[in-house]
Amino acid sequence: MTNVRVSAGVVHEVPTDLREVLVSDREALAKWEDITPLARNEWICWVESVKKPETRRNHVERTRTQLKDGKRRPCCWPGCPHRKRFKA
Repeated sequence: MTNVRVSAGVVHEVPTDLREVLVSDREALAKWEDITPLARNEWICWVESVKKPETRRNHVERTRTQLKDGKRRPCCWPGCPHRKRFKA
């Protein structure tokens, strides 16, 4: 399954750990592909924003489960601060 397409966000590319989890779960991947590039960007930034490896693993898993639960963006996340640099 290494050549499965996983769409990126607006600013961020999909990190390897998140990509592996999405590719391993068809339902989560389908939900991922159904959200907007801006929403994918929020999830990716939310995963990458943490410092501790165990917290990152938790965020990756929560991304998978929350997508499957119908969430389109991370809860209680103020948004990707990196996107603001790219506004026209």
